Amino acid sequence: MTDTDTLTAQAPVPKDWIMAIAPYVPGKSKTDDGRSVIKLSSNENPFGTSETARAAFASAAQCLERYPDSAAVELRETLAAHYDLDPTRITCGTGSDEVLHMAAGAFAGPGDEIIYVRYGFTVYPIATRRVGATPVVAPDKDYATDVDAILARVTERTRVVFVANPNNPTGTYTARSEIARLHAALPRHVLLVLDQAYAEYLDPEDDDGGLELARTAPNVLVTRTFSKIFGLASARVGWGYASAEVIDAMNRIRQPFSFSIGAGQAAVAALKDKGFVERSRAHNKQWLAHFESEINALGNKGLRAVPSKANFSLVLFEGETSAETAYKALMDHGYIVRWLPGQDLPHGLRITIGAPEEMTGLIAALRKIVGAEV
Repeated sequence: MTDTDTLTAQAPVPKDWIMAIAPYVPGKSKTDDGRSVIKLSSNENPFGTSETARAAFASAAQCLERYPDSAAVELRETLAAHYDLDPTRITCGTGSDEVLHMAAGAFAGPGDEIIYVRYGFTVYPIATRRVGATPVVAPDKDYATDVDAILARVTERTRVVFVANPNNPTGTYTARSEIARLHAALPRHVLLVLDQAYAEYLDPEDDDGGLELARTAPNVLVTRTFSKIFGLASARVGWGYASAEVIDAMNRIRQPFSFSIGAGQAAVAALKDKGFVERSRAHNKQWLAHFESEINALGNKGLRAVPSKANFSLVLFEGETSAETAYKALMDHGYIVRWLPGQDLPHGLRITIGAPEEMTGLIAALRKIVGAEV
């Protein structure tokens, strides 16, 4: 027996539900052969981040020896003032990912079930299996959330329902009336988690009412992030809002220091820079509409854009050119996007809305790849 065999025989045995987890795969930033290309694979803000946020982050270099405020008091108070919330009912985490994990960890475990939609965010099954709960996948309705399909799968073992709105990776949106209908039909012991990572890209009239529900309902948690429209993906700052009882339970398993002093100060500054957010929203609205129009004009080549309200578009390849072929060809043209076979979407590419010149170039490249007239 070799040393490796001996070590393996004596190694700790992980739980079955942990080994059932498919590890999270982030969007690539380089090609398979290591070339740097235009990255449109991770839904990052093409404008970067607010200069005031960048300056706030830099100023924290004088505090590297200090632990951050575990309670994130300044950030919670700034969030509360911005969204008219109770700061004592806000929890913060390492991106909204940690907040989602806290929801699963505080309210579900072995023998319990967590429901999420097909083509949902990949953190949901990870968070579910991590705590030993059973994942229950509700079918989609043309790539969008189907409230009736979710409700049909609720049992006495259901503890959490995850709904992203807008949804990642499809970009689809569930109307306020449907969110309200879902919540009204759920048993009171089920926590409805509304993942609003892309909420700031919505027009005001498209607000799904999640925060309003969370203000009054004891079983609604809204999660948000600074990674998207605020351009602070590397800072890893997220937050959630729910009843005092839900937040108290989640805080018991929260990491004591979720993000650095610089990250917290950058988030506070980013929240106050309304001009940057409005500029980002306006750009996204214009170029998302333009991109979807250009893709749908290639319908005779088998391309279709799933209607999106996020900062990306899910492009379906239903003709002669496969999504895998287009994915690899786009890398040859200098663009990297997100191919999604691991999310049961081998026929789809998720493409971030980038800068104008990036989108113009990518559209031209796609037209060539599928053999359209240039």
